[in-house]
Amino acid sequence: MMKNNNPLIALYHLLFAISSSVVGAIIASWPLLWIFMLVQKTNETVNMSILKVMHNYNQLMWYLMWPFKTKLKMDNFPTSRDAAQHFADCKRLFLLAIVVFIVCLIMYLIARKDQKRNLLNLDKTWALLFLILPVAILPFAMANFDTFFATFHHIFFSNSNWLFDPTTDPIINVLTEGFFASCFAVSGIIYELFFAAKLLQK
Repeated sequence: MMKNNNPLIALYHLLFAISSSVVGAIIASWPLLWIFMLVQKTNETVNMSILKVMHNYNQLMWYLMWPFKTKLKMDNFPTSRDAAQHFADCKRLFLLAIVVFIVCLIMYLIARKDQKRNLLNLDKTWALLFLILPVAILPFAMANFDTFFATFHHIFFSNSNWLFDPTTDPIINVLTEGFFASCFAVSGIIYELFFAAKLLQK
């Protein structure tokens, strides 16, 4: 099958892979949070049941993913002004990723329906390049997730509102470092599988 080495096609696949990894991590965050509360008992640090924490998490994620929800309100977790601003910044990134994912998916489905998938085939050189790019980051992230997490926020956010104070924003007590690290891991696995599949494609 002929592969397309057009840089625009390569960009399409890169955007599809990144947006897919973000959407996948968002979906995986629900069972991950549940598992971390079961294992670490973090819900006890905020004196709530797991179900109550998940109810509040649902409210948070609904705010982050629904474009017409303009104000964050969790029933049992207060939200400081800085935290609210950070969540608003996250909302813009989440919505961007979701929109890009939907657009890329629609393009793929249209090409598949019209039997024009060859137009979107990715050259294996591009696939290999995109596959190995994160490998340079992986040792750094595994060795010191704190520094990686901080660097990530410095790149994508223009302020330090992501540094939550547990006394004013106790939700950070359940959204632990391990939880975020697992979300990043899921995202990375989805990204790698995306391009591994392209390499294995005949």
